[in-house]
Amino acid sequence: MVAAAGFYLFRYGLDRPVGATYALFAAVALGGLARIPGTGRQRAVMVLRLLPVCWLLVVVGTWLSVRTWSAVVGMLAVGFALAFAAVGGPRLAGAAPGLQLLYILPSFPPYAPGTLAERLAGTTTGLVLLVAAEALLFPEPAPPSYRERAADAARVAAHCAMLLATAPHALTDTDVRLAHETGRTLRSLSVPEAERPAGPGVRDRALAHTGLVARTLLSRLADLPAAPDGRPGPEVTAVLRAVAALAAAAATCLRTGRPPVTPYAELAAARARVAAASAACGPGAAPPDLPPAVLRRHAAVLEIADAALALGTAVDLAVRGRHASVETGQSRFWYASSRAPVLWWHRVRHHAGRRSVFFQNAVRIALALTAARLVAGVDTLPHGFWAMLATLSLTRTTMGETWSTIRAALVGTLAGALVTAGALTLAGTHTAVYAVVLPAWMLFAFTVGPVKGVGWAQGLFTVLVALVFAQLTTSTWKLAEERVLDVLIGSAVGAVFGVLAWPRGAHDEMHRAAAELLRRAAEIVVATGASVAGTGAGSAPTGAPGHPSLQRAIVLAESAYAQFQCEQVPFGGRPGGTVPRHVDWQATLMAGHHTLWGSERLLQPPLTVLGPAPAESVSGLGDRVAARMLLVSAALDPGGDTPTGPVPRIEPAPAALAAEPPGAPRLYYATVSWLASLTTDLTRIARE
Repeated sequence: MVAAAGFYLFRYGLDRPVGATYALFAAVALGGLARIPGTGRQRAVMVLRLLPVCWLLVVVGTWLSVRTWSAVVGMLAVGFALAFAAVGGPRLAGAAPGLQLLYILPSFPPYAPGTLAERLAGTTTGLVLLVAAEALLFPEPAPPSYRERAADAARVAAHCAMLLATAPHALTDTDVRLAHETGRTLRSLSVPEAERPAGPGVRDRALAHTGLVARTLLSRLADLPAAPDGRPGPEVTAVLRAVAALAAAAATCLRTGRPPVTPYAELAAARARVAAASAACGPGAAPPDLPPAVLRRHAAVLEIADAALALGTAVDLAVRGRHASVETGQSRFWYASSRAPVLWWHRVRHHAGRRSVFFQNAVRIALALTAARLVAGVDTLPHGFWAMLATLSLTRTTMGETWSTIRAALVGTLAGALVTAGALTLAGTHTAVYAVVLPAWMLFAFTVGPVKGVGWAQGLFTVLVALVFAQLTTSTWKLAEERVLDVLIGSAVGAVFGVLAWPRGAHDEMHRAAAELLRRAAEIVVATGASVAGTGAGSAPTGAPGHPSLQRAIVLAESAYAQFQCEQVPFGGRPGGTVPRHVDWQATLMAGHHTLWGSERLLQPPLTVLGPAPAESVSGLGDRVAARMLLVSAALDPGGDTPTGPVPRIEPAPAALAAEPPGAPRLYYATVSWLASLTTDLTRIARE
């Protein structure tokens, strides 16, 4: 409707063929080629925000088309910048192909700066009509937002914590299943693309952090062992009640914006009382007279309390941003006081390297479009714009997908060219025929093409552009021949750069980043275990936040993970991508974060001195958990000595946990609890 309305308004109502072209292709760019996720109203808001960018692209493309070399240089710079903008989140990633088209269209001859006003008028009309249509026609029900999902998770956590506080036994199977199922709703594959918090700002980072911590809290609550002898103890009961209150307040904060300041302070105080009750009075002091089962439960409850405190902080940051009221002193919330430009710079800086999948994709598409523009300019291809459109719409992030896409596209284009040649031969110069057929063909092409696949999309679009250009200028059957030639050249360029530039796309990078994260985490586990045991203080992780090497590994892994969340499907492609389903990538990130958080917590001074037996047990257990991390890392690493295979399944807990040395202090049980939680994270990485 929008493409037809804009085209007929300018072509026949105002007799402005240039404006008609830009009105039509503006709608095609951001309504068809772009894949902006979300509901119609969400897409309308995004298009409206991008309107000034669209004007700038049309202006720059118009002025740089004066020479082939200037258009080529502009294509390299603009192509890279627009593709690299995917670091800003799924909506920018989805809009990038459409924005590329709005620069490509005016960058071809004729060099006509005098028509700039008409070009801008056509572009504006097409986009304004698109905004109105997206917002008003066929309204879609909005799916649950990530905040709503996180609020539900916090509510379930509050329910589980209250059950544990009021009953000495562990949760029932039904409650455990509810906790795990609720946690899975926060995984990215379960969340619509538009709702995933993947942006660089404080609120998006904190909301992603909220999902991570909420999954942790639910997991810890589900795994809390029953109280020994049916006596949970007043201190533990107070902590669990405070956890329930804070989780409920976090859910309220996500829905109403009320900060959970009081419940946060109450949980912090209750946690301190449990820690004091189960800790030695000082270095060398005798451990408290508590049975091992009680100390073990205290350690698990302290893990739960830490997760709940982190949830309260993350939730307040997600809702109130830099104006959050809850304490944000923990190193894990390093971004809390940073302004938007700093966080954007942080995101861009960490992606400005060959290990970033965003950088790889930007380089690939920029070089391919630049080469296509150079070929079109040097050989003066008729309708060279089509060659670049083919490169833009057919180049994929992996070589295998590019080849299969190109094969289908060429078959579809050839079939569409045959239909086009026949139509142009039969109708000749009778533009009224094309004017009558075009709206119906648009409806058919834009409905069937994206559903049936790239071959159908290219074939139907070949006929569509022929019907359009036959109304703008005199056309013969040779227009179909030119279309086939342009698509063939554009496909060849896309295939060449698909082979040369990171042909496996984000697949290898995700595996490599996750493998490196687990290797660094294994180093921290060994060093922390040695430090707690009193055998390796010099090798303890130092600095804040956390060990720098593991911190950077987490950033790179999150970057690769964000690529999966922001995966775009070009015009005519099928949604869904090629995300491996056998690995829970968020569980890998959770393991890295938990390694940092736990190591930082355990090494806070003053450290309790362990006896020989507890020290040996902790050190050995740390080595066992680190070995399991390295085992999973080796299976994930695409560049390792052995080929990447299926991720091994890890046993729920090392056998060494059953052998508890007598007289061990709280620090021993806190360390064992941390290592057991890391093992739990490892068990979730491998998925059926």
